[in-house]
Amino acid sequence: MPAMSSASNEIALTAARIVVEEGMEYGPAKRRAAKQLGLTGRGDLPNNDEVEAAVVEYLTLFCADTQPGELHALRELAALWMERLAEFRPHLTGAVWRGTATRLNDIHLQLYCDDTKSTEIMLLNQGMDYDVSSAPGPRGQPVDRLSLTVNCAALNEPIGLHLTILDADDLRGALKRDAQGRTERGDLPALRRLLDTPA
Repeated sequence: MPAMSSASNEIALTAARIVVEEGMEYGPAKRRAAKQLGLTGRGDLPNNDEVEAAVVEYLTLFCADTQPGELHALRELAALWMERLAEFRPHLTGAVWRGTATRLNDIHLQLYCDDTKSTEIMLLNQGMDYDVSSAPGPRGQPVDRLSLTVNCAALNEPIGLHLTILDADDLRGALKRDAQGRTERGDLPALRRLLDTPA
């Protein structure tokens, strides 16, 4: 990977602070960081891997005493919901899966359903309130995302839970590894292995 320019590096470091302190997603954090720094050239924006490396560095420097416990609590809560939603083949993704989450991050689950309305029916039957929005799907078309607020007893605060509804067929390519050998998502057994691994 070519070395980052000093402008990209500055944006990555500023974006990392925004991601950790505000729980913002990488894309908006990069754009806000670039604006704050007056670096608006499109070529200056770091890629997500560069921002993630800066996030890990920031967490190590400033949040080493709190972040591991907060991440563990979010992963435990994710596992609980993955058990509840087992029939929909849930996979955890985002910061909670990648290990960079703090109490400000939401939990993102991808559900692979034979019937895309079945999750909504289950939530309605359980009397749960949720909002419906859309998210980009793996085939380029928008898919439904159900968002609800759930209580995290370990952190003593409410956490956002987002369920992206995908077609069962999309599961085939879901566990492809990137250049670093990492996957973008993991199922419940994979999450349990992370929970059983000492920080």
